[in-house]
Amino acid sequence: MSYVDGFVLAVPKSNLAAYRRLSRQAGKIWMEYGALSYVEAVEDDVKPGKSTSFPQAVKLKPGEVVVFAWIVYKSRAARDRINKQVMNDPRLKMQAENMPFDGKRMIFGGFKKLVEF
Repeated sequence: MSYVDGFVLAVPKSNLAAYRRLSRQAGKIWMEYGALSYVEAVEDDVKPGKSTSFPQAVKLKPGEVVVFAWIVYKSRAARDRINKQVMNDPRLKMQAENMPFDGKRMIFGGFKKLVEF
C-alpha cells in the first residue's frame, strides 16, 4: 500500500514566488527519485478556528499564507529511500536562513493510507 508524507507551513506572501520556485525544483527532484505524486497547495478557504485550525497550527502571522502539501510513495521503504536521496541531493542544499519560510513552524509526518478511491 502506498505511503504519504504530509506537511503544513506558513509562507510570507512576499516570499510566495520564491517558495513556488523552490517547490517546483523540489517536486521535480522528488519525482526523479521515485515519488508517485508531489502536490503543494496554497490556502484559498482557510479560516482560524476556535480550538484548532491550520492558521493556529502554524502560528500564522499577518502577511502569511498557509501551504498544505503531500508526497505519495509506493511504500514506506520507498519513502525512506527517496527522502534519503533527496536530502543528499546538492540541488536542494540550502542554508536555513535562505529558506523562504520559517521551518520551525512547519508540521510534517508520514502516514499510512487508511482509505483510497
